[in-house]
Amino acid sequence: MHVFKRNLEKSLLNQIDTPEVIVLTGMRRVGKTTLYQSIFSQIKSNNKVFLDMENPADQRIFEETDYNNIWANLKEYGVKPTEKPYIFLDEIQAFPEIVKPIKYLTDHYKAKFFVTGSSSYYFKNLFPESLAGRKFIFELFPLSFQEFLNFKGRAYEWDETLQGKSSVKNETKYLKNIKLYEEYLQFGGFPGVVVESDEINKKMRLEDIFKSYFEKDVKALADLKDTRIFRDMVFLLMQRTGSKLDITKIASELSISRETVYSYLSFLEGTYFISLLRPFSRSVDREVSGTRKLYLCDTGISNHFAKLEIGRVYENAIYNNLRRYEKVNYYQRRSGVEIDFILNEAIGVEAKITGLSADLSKLKSLCKDLNLAESYVVTKEFNADTGFILASDL
Repeated sequence: MHVFKRNLEKSLLNQIDTPEVIVLTGMRRVGKTTLYQSIFSQIKSNNKVFLDMENPADQRIFEETDYNNIWANLKEYGVKPTEKPYIFLDEIQAFPEIVKPIKYLTDHYKAKFFVTGSSSYYFKNLFPESLAGRKFIFELFPLSFQEFLNFKGRAYEWDETLQGKSSVKNETKYLKNIKLYEEYLQFGGFPGVVVESDEINKKMRLEDIFKSYFEKDVKALADLKDTRIFRDMVFLLMQRTGSKLDITKIASELSISRETVYSYLSFLEGTYFISLLRPFSRSVDREVSGTRKLYLCDTGISNHFAKLEIGRVYENAIYNNLRRYEKVNYYQRRSGVEIDFILNEAIGVEAKITGLSADLSKLKSLCKDLNLAESYVVTKEFNADTGFILASDL
């Protein structure tokens, strides 16, 4: 079976010899297990094991009152404490009690743990202060377009800087990739959907991902009195992709309290289903209290379930490819003038299907007012001018 490389793999390989517990989290079906299997295969030692915490037989290994006895159970897998052991644990949210043995074996035997879990929301409770300073957390998302192209057998060398992407553009490469970019917009970046060639099967996989999210994350993790209201809110939010959220209006439409809306939003964001962008402001208080703007985890989900117009799907795709930056905000003046994205309080980015010179001039003027160092228009249609970045190069 061909294993496709993910951009995060290099960073994870750099963690093999660090003492910390490595936590890989993200939505279900984004490829966490496959990525860890690749890391596992590249560890030179034979003193290693890959276990599935959703399997009761694997859970039993760690159900010892005396944690030292765990080694007797691991011996059956060829793992011993006398040389550095590498222990991979998949889906640990299925077995929360595992945290104490992980801490003990890390502290007393220098065991190296790589663990995955499907929800940062749950991990906040799952990893209490006992693992403070002992863990590094990495997040895996659906495929970026660069990763999507790798999955399609079109690997390219990419300039990582926005400045580089803006100054060097190749029309031949653009023409080769634009149809694939349109597929990416329509069906998104979940690996199982991307590798499926049949459109009907792609849609069935999207249905399955959505159903799995409700069955395994929502019903298992959320303390909900009525999942129907939660479901209705999810569909309501899908229609608001790329929009600022009016909490009072949402509460009124669903006949629930504002507090309930906030708690549902917190859960959806914590389980990676949505992202909420805060407005850009030099004042931290104003940024924190400001109205947030909503994006979905994947354009395949938004297209299949919400039938959004292309401009909003496109903007969502641009956000999904920009979120690797440490901080992403949006900006809007009272007059309505706005910048789609501000990266790390230094770079203004506008998403346009057809980027024009007027769009860039307007953006540059706004960025100058805000003392932002750089400004770029991301365009789906080809534009060779500096200051424009092709969406298919992002």
